[in-house]
Amino acid sequence: MRVFVIAGEASGDKLGAALMAGLKVLTDVSFDGVGGDLMQAEGLVSRFPMDELSVMGLAEILPKYRALKARVGEMADAVLETKPDVLITIDAPEFSLRVAKRVKAASTIRTVHYVAPTVWAWRAGRAAKMAAHVDHVLALFPFEPPLMRVAGMRCDFVGHPVVTDEIATAAEAQAFRADMGAGPLILALPGSRRGEVTRLAHRFGAALANVPGQVVLPAAPRVEPLVRELTAGWAKQPIIIPAADTARKRAAFRAADVALAASGTVSLELAANGTPMVIAYDMAWLSRVIISRMLLVDTVTLVNLVSETRVVPEFIGKACQPDAISAALQAVLNAPDEQQAAMALTMERLGQGGEAPGLRAARAVMDGLFASKASI
Repeated sequence: MRVFVIAGEASGDKLGAALMAGLKVLTDVSFDGVGGDLMQAEGLVSRFPMDELSVMGLAEILPKYRALKARVGEMADAVLETKPDVLITIDAPEFSLRVAKRVKAASTIRTVHYVAPTVWAWRAGRAAKMAAHVDHVLALFPFEPPLMRVAGMRCDFVGHPVVTDEIATAAEAQAFRADMGAGPLILALPGSRRGEVTRLAHRFGAALANVPGQVVLPAAPRVEPLVRELTAGWAKQPIIIPAADTARKRAAFRAADVALAASGTVSLELAANGTPMVIAYDMAWLSRVIISRMLLVDTVTLVNLVSETRVVPEFIGKACQPDAISAALQAVLNAPDEQQAAMALTMERLGQGGEAPGLRAARAVMDGLFASKASI
């Protein structure tokens, strides 16, 4: 079996590596395409550095637009020339789906996209547009397949990679707590990008000043100096864990009594560790206006969505105010049980305790490929 696979960022590299490992368990397979260190460790010789595709935001994409457009054509030509059994694109839709579109326009090569677009949240029409050049979608969330199938694509829920993430042991968490001293332990997670850290740091600091306990802040890579700068004036000084100290970060995630976190997949990391949370987020004014008009759901917190509850308090946009956040943090500290149940249900629904997502994804790819050949 010959697989052409493209990933454009670190999260996609992780998904791709697990999928490649799963395929190697199931069949004799060779790989071509683009990926990072993890995918290369599984046997991929990347055609060019994956970092070239790891750009986000209009301001970053515009200066590289011509180079990225050229890479789209280069990758589509490579797929058409090598004629693999399947093209698998992983996330990075602005790049990946353009390659798939060109490939489908000129061939019958099967196309698989790993990570469904968030049509349940906004821009529902994306699924129909994808269906013109994507045969099969691998979904991370159990509520996504019906939305993709309605648009005309095969879609399989394969589980979320968070269920295989390494977490600290109980002993490691206890040792971390002992180092922090008595009283509540509060995790502060203001984001991993400069823009969100800049917007949220002041409000996070003001909110945490009114909640008793020790604040611990694991800094994300690339923003650690900014985090140190912006938290220097907090009334309650956090203990900052350097980005390179992943062991202490894992211990902090499991040891904390509550977390104040920016919106995103971090809510699932917290759920995996059984750490109750409050979600707070804001964005640039224009983005806030546009997204608020397009949003299709009443919550953006993944734990709420997967568990079909609304037990995680969230303060988004204009609601991202320190006093309200402080009150919610205290309420969660006083009564965490409802969130504990929702987090456990979330992890169960995402595949915890079952077959690894990479292997499930590999089975889905092969099943889809065999089914498509049988129908010819």
